Parts: sequence; C-alpha cells; structure tokens
Amino acid sequence: MCGIIACVGRGDDTLDTLVHGLSKLDYRGYDSAGVALTGSGDDTVEVVKRQGQLDALRRVLETARADGAEPRGTVGMAHTRWSTHGAPSDANAHPHTDCTGRVAVVHNGIIENYQALRDELAANGHEFRSETDTEVIPHLIEELFDGPEYDPADPEPAIREAVARLEGSFAVVVSVAGVETLFGARQDNPLVLGTSPRDAGSAGGERSEPRAGATYLASDVPAFRAFTDRVVYLENGEFARIDAEGWTVTGTDGEVVQTSVETVDWDPEDTGKSGYDHFMLKEIHEQPRALRQCLQGRVDEMGGRVTLDVDVDPERVQFVACGTSYHAALYGAELFRQAGVPAQAFLASEYATSPPPVDDALVIGVTQSGETADTLSALREARSRGARTLACTNTVGSTAARECDDVLYIRSGPEIGVAATKTFAAQQTALNALALSVAQERRRAGDVRDSLSALRELPGDVQAVLDESNAEALAEEFVGAPSYFFIGRGVHFPVALEGALKLKEISYGHAEGFASGELKHGPLALVTDETPVFAVVTGDGPLATKTIGNVKEVESRDAPVVAVTDGRSKVERYADHVLEIPEAPPRTAAVLANVQLQLVAYHVADRLGRPIDKPRNLAKSVTVE
Repeated sequence: MCGIIACVGRGDDTLDTLVHGLSKLDYRGYDSAGVALTGSGDDTVEVVKRQGQLDALRRVLETARADGAEPRGTVGMAHTRWSTHGAPSDANAHPHTDCTGRVAVVHNGIIENYQALRDELAANGHEFRSETDTEVIPHLIEELFDGPEYDPADPEPAIREAVARLEGSFAVVVSVAGVETLFGARQDNPLVLGTSPRDAGSAGGERSEPRAGATYLASDVPAFRAFTDRVVYLENGEFARIDAEGWTVTGTDGEVVQTSVETVDWDPEDTGKSGYDHFMLKEIHEQPRALRQCLQGRVDEMGGRVTLDVDVDPERVQFVACGTSYHAALYGAELFRQAGVPAQAFLASEYATSPPPVDDALVIGVTQSGETADTLSALREARSRGARTLACTNTVGSTAARECDDVLYIRSGPEIGVAATKTFAAQQTALNALALSVAQERRRAGDVRDSLSALRELPGDVQAVLDESNAEALAEEFVGAPSYFFIGRGVHFPVALEGALKLKEISYGHAEGFASGELKHGPLALVTDETPVFAVVTGDGPLATKTIGNVKEVESRDAPVVAVTDGRSKVERYADHVLEIPEAPPRTAAVLANVQLQLVAYHVADRLGRPIDKPRNLAKSVTVE
C-alpha cells in the first residue's frame, strides 16, 4: 500500500534522500507522490506533490531546482499514496497540511472516525482541500495548538493528543514548521525506525562521510537501507520522536519504551534489477538461491531429519492467508493432511465467520510481508479464542512475527515486484519442511526419508526449469486469448490457482484456476477452441490418470491444451504443447510447475507491454482490511 519515508540529520542531502527512499518503496503500489521539508526558523512546511508515478514528482522538482526554487530543509518526509478516500489527484496526494501550513502529515491506513472529526473541525472553521481521511490529522493538531497550554517549542503533547483521538489503522508521521524534529505513531500499520550513528551513504548510493545522528522513519526497511542497517520495529501504540541527536520511543502513557536495535542482514544491492528488464523476471530467476536460503541448516539428508527453529506437533491445523499466500496455505494444508494432521485453509478475511479453533489447534498465518491486515486480524481472532499461532513470513521483525507464538521465516530475501514469485516458492518450501518435521515427530520416517532428497534437489531442479523453459515461445502463441484456464489435483490445485492469479495480476487477461474434477461441473461451458487450458500433471498415479481424463474432456471441445508435466503420465499424447519439469515427487513437482506458469504469465504480460512490476490497482503489502 502507501509508502512513507522521513528523515532528520541528512543536512543538504535531505530532499535527495527522500526521493531515493520513495524510489525504493514504489513496489508497494501508488498513484501519487509528494515531499515536505522544513528547517530551523521556517514559518511553514514546504510541500510539493503530484498525481501519477514518481517520475512526475521528479520532473517538478528538477524544474524547481533549475529555477533555484526547489524545496529546502533539514527535516523532511515523503509519501506514495494508494487511493482509498478520494480519487488520485494532486489535491488528494500526501503530504497534507493544516490551514496555516505549519503542520504536515503523511499517513498509511484508514482513519475510521474521520468523518466525525472532519464535521467537528469544519464547524470550527477549518477548510479542507482534499477528499482524504488523512487531512483531518493536521487540522486536528492545529486545533489543539490553539489550546492555552500549548508550547510552540514542543508540539509533541498536541500531536500525541491528536493521535489518541484517531480510530482505525494507521502509521502517521508529523512535521511542524521550524521544529527540527519528526514525530511518528503506529496502530496496525507498519512503521520502522532507522538509526545510523555511522550512517553509510548518500542518496546516490555512494559512500559519503558518516553523519552522526541521521535518523529515519519509514514503512519498510528498503526506504533507508542504503544509509543504515540498524532498525527498530515499532509496536502498536508506540510513539517515536526523532531528531539530529537521536530518537525516543514512548508508549501511550508517555513512558519510555525499552526497544532493541536489530541489524538487517541483506544488502541494498539485493533490491536492484541487476540487468533484468523487470524485478519480477529477476525474482523468478532468484528462486534457486531463495530456496537454498530457505532450506539452509534445516534439511539434513544424511541424518534423515528436518531441523527447524519451531517445535510443533499439533493435533490439527488451521491456515489463514490472502491472495498468493492463501494458495501457499492450501498447499501446506494438503501436506499436513498427508502427514496425518487434519488441516484446513481459510481466507483470512472470512476467518471471523469460520468455525472456531479448538484448544489443540495450531493457527498458521501465511503472509509474505507479515503486515497483511486481514491475516493479522485472523491471527488475533485465533489468539483470542485460545489457539496457538505461528507466522510463516519473509519479514524479520514484522507484526505477525512479533505477535505470534512462533515464527517460521521463509528467508527468500527482499521481493520488489508486486506479483509474488520467489516468496510463493519459498512459502511452499518452508511449509514443506514444516509438514515433514511434524511427520518426523509422528514417526512417519518413510515420508520424511523419501522427501528429503527431493527438497535438497529442489533448487537445482528449479534452475533446470529456468534454463530450459519454452514458456516465452508458448506465451507468444497464446497472447491475447479471451480466457485462460488452469487445472490441477491435490497439491497441484493451488498451483493452478496461483498460475491463474499471476496471469490476471500482470497481463490483465481473464484467467481461472480449478480443481481438475470441477471443470465438468459448470466451467466446461466456457471452454472453446480459443481457451488455452494449462493442465498440471505429474507422476503416473491415480491423480494423474484422473486429470488426463479431464484433459480429454477439453480436448474434445477443441481447446488447446498445455501440459505442465514430468512426462511420466504420458499426458503429452493429448496435449498441443508441453512445459517440461524434472521428475520429482508431487510435493516438490508443484514448486517446479509453478515456475513454468510464472514464466508464462511474465512473457504474456511482457508481450502486451504491461507495467509488470507495478500492475494497476494492486499493492505489494495490503495493510488495510
């Protein structure tokens, strides 16, 4: 969703630092961008914002710089907005200011009581210039500034009181003209603090003289990772005050909170394109490395064991997740059932209406970012019912990781493309290992022994798919089809769903995924000779035989069939095209098949000229319900 970057202590480099930070957050999805700066002695906060992509803002700033009129200041913040209240426009873009221009605010999330606050403030003479819920915040702070006890040198009490009146989910950063301090608060929306007494770089990415005291607030670590690797993850209800001398975090009661500074262990270079045309293609090709990282130290083939940092042997499992992570949850639930553990996967947004977990249930939240609002709500609901919770996430220090009883990191490294690729493969792999660890505890040694070698071979098998895939040529043939269908059974059903989702997300084409047996229960009416059907068929067992029967059903309707297969079932006899994968057990073949379908989606979208890394209307991290 929206992105925030704010900093104090960068001196004359502040504006460039903010723009650099925004460029590292544009993967989150947005439709406008803006910056706000102030400095000692200023009467107002200077704001520049524009509808559209970051380049639109850059052009305005470059023109202002050429004219000697660029915004200046040593305290600054910037924002990329993903519209919720009000259409994309210059007026609705962040930052927002009060009537006097003294207070500027950037905000992620939704203020649920904004209409009541807006009505109250309008009755008191405040004039609003946007349709956003965010704009009530600077006006509310301005209203509190007029109180008899307000000290112009210390705006913190008024800001804290304003934040206390907000209802909903939010991450907020506030700047006040002439005050060389930034204030931030979070509630159910991520906000991280970066601290750099040995600050390492300039906004251009090159090394510079260390800046003691440069401090940052941001939605996500990539925004300031070029400058520091030292991070403090703020908790719900915490309030941060940062200036050139350092930072303080306090709770709702104003008391100082003891926090820990963590070190980010990935390099800023990991968030570059490395010569690829798109982040998505780069991240598809990073999957062998991501899976090695996921498995490192966890799979001991010689010893015949899986060793994880979590120790679980549940009587039953409930998964909660959204989008791509929900498909990983479906896959994980199937593996747990194979390990002898009853398991279900629920859409997190529907979980509150689902059957409650029993006392012996483990509820696993699958969330790439660890900040997905619906998944966090489902996990909190589970905890309120007495269930043990586990987060399967990529993000160390995320809300899910901190709030759950246990955490299983997928270790895929940073992912910039909005459409998840390597994180889905790493989720599949991590849940594979988790299910095997449970099978191991239940003395199902055969299940573990037969699967460990397949897991160890998985990164190499993925590399083989990437090296030998004919997906680009296949995409050329089917680009522009009116519809695409994907079918699979067992662990391949979630792969069919994910294949369809990827194609929808980045090509804007209509695509649907089905359990193979469901095709004849209605969807077959939509199959024509212009409907490519991608069938995931591996192995030579009963499920493969049944899926071949479904392939014959669509073949008889003259639909072009693409078989994603290891060749053991001979499904290619009934297919017009084949996407080959190495021979592997179904639980890892599902990962390999997904890589082929990722490549198909990418090349179809590329052929159509779509904005692959930033599909319309979508965001990387969905932090509102």
